Amino acid sequence: MPWRPSWSGWRGGRNGRVESTDLSIDTSSRQLTDLTSEVAGFCRPLGHGLLSVFVPHATAGVALMETGSGSEADLGELLGRLLPRDDRYRHRHGAKGHGADHLLPALVSPSLVIPVEGGRLQLGTWQSIVLVDFNVDNPRRTVRLSFMEG
Repeated sequence: MPWRPSWSGWRGGRNGRVESTDLSIDTSSRQLTDLTSEVAGFCRPLGHGLLSVFVPHATAGVALMETGSGSEADLGELLGRLLPRDDRYRHRHGAKGHGADHLLPALVSPSLVIPVEGGRLQLGTWQSIVLVDFNVDNPRRTVRLSFMEG
């Protein structure tokens, strides 16, 4: 089934119904955005199934990680070492180092699948769902949530 950004609602799926919605996120003030509470709120009324979290952008990703312990800054520093913000990249349009943004999804996946039981995300004790976005040229992001019942 093709992704349609304006569609939200139940659809019949092979193993059950599919519910989808889009989150609109402003990343202009931060590189990592904790999405856990918004995602949990979406899943709460949905029962048992699998949740897909997908970022339809060429320069952002989503990750499961511990937040609030300094890990966010550690991830930022690690990605800064792996993907320096300079002019070494062949992809050169946009802000300085924008070529690094286009390599980020190779390291931080643009999608996750999370089991849901009784409307509750089955995350580990310290796991949070975060949007990772270092692209200063595009501060408006969409995160697509798709829940398949089953």
